[in-house]
Amino acid sequence: MKFVYLTHSLASCWNHGNAHFLRGVLRELIHRGHEVAAYEPEGAWSLDNLLRDHGTGGLDAYRAAYPELRSTAFGADVDPEALTDGADVVIVHEWNEPALVAAIGALRRRGASFRLLFHDTHHRAVSDPGAIRAFDLDGYDGVLAFGETLSEVYRRWGWGDRVFTWHEAADTRLFHPPATEGPREGLVWIGNWGDGERSEELERYLLRPARTVGLPLDIYGVRYPDEALAALARYGVRYRGWLPNARAPEVFARHLATVHVPRRFYVESLPGIPTIRVFEALACGIPLVSAPWRDSEHLFRPGTDFLVAADEPAMEVALRALAHDPDLRAALVASGLERIRARHTCAHRADELLAVVDAIGARDALEMSS
Repeated sequence: MKFVYLTHSLASCWNHGNAHFLRGVLRELIHRGHEVAAYEPEGAWSLDNLLRDHGTGGLDAYRAAYPELRSTAFGADVDPEALTDGADVVIVHEWNEPALVAAIGALRRRGASFRLLFHDTHHRAVSDPGAIRAFDLDGYDGVLAFGETLSEVYRRWGWGDRVFTWHEAADTRLFHPPATEGPREGLVWIGNWGDGERSEELERYLLRPARTVGLPLDIYGVRYPDEALAALARYGVRYRGWLPNARAPEVFARHLATVHVPRRFYVESLPGIPTIRVFEALACGIPLVSAPWRDSEHLFRPGTDFLVAADEPAMEVALRALAHDPDLRAALVASGLERIRARHTCAHRADELLAVVDAIGARDALEMSS
């Protein structure tokens, strides 16, 4: 089959976590013999910021790690028929312009033969529902939502059985333990500061506990305002700046453990949705401690695949244990790897996507025969 994916950016992972998962799934489809075409708008915010900060060299790690992938940029006057030409499946990410989303839906409504899916990987359905409700999705065969609580939002909006929960996952062709173990030291946190929606949580579950326990802490990410950088300096953190996602496995391999601090929306409004970093960290075989979040879909085994710290003192206890107990670290690594390999790889998600496409085809055939 030919898959067409319209993304915000495939080339850039600068403050664009969806690129991590998208690269892995598209590569998996290619390795299975499917044709893949990825399109991204000219002037994409993520790519523009990457090029401004790092030049074209900022794309080197992506190009080296994903030689199978490429994307084509399109302008505001693009012909939607040209983008979807020959496609069997078209997937449109929710960061595309509403006019383009509507135009592709109109093609399908007028009889285009491809299956058409809208892909939502963000919290805007609850944090800014008007922005999502403004999309004209008439003509779309279904919605791919990256968590069950987000799927429930679409069901309330009338999508019923046409919304499919499609979690992110680890690209285990790239994210895996190092071939040869080397020395590991301290903590690492890879994440963006964003809009301050978890600044208090980062201090409570990461910065202060690391200093209290005496573990050196490296932080990678972008969008750190002056006040955030001042806080990092105050806690003695080594701020490393932007990290190409393709290089994350080698960074994980140099550290003793990592910490997951979910954004507030994924704790309060969309519980049950972990970020892509949880999948990637466990796939790389690094012990992880998480701030509280409710794994309502039983994706993992909290306490077995990773530790959970209910509050700041509990985080200190967990970090001390990881620092001094190699058997605990080994048990967490083994369990986390087993869970990822059994349920949460991009190969699993490719299977799920193909099953969604088959389900839509079967539903259409039933409707035509009735």
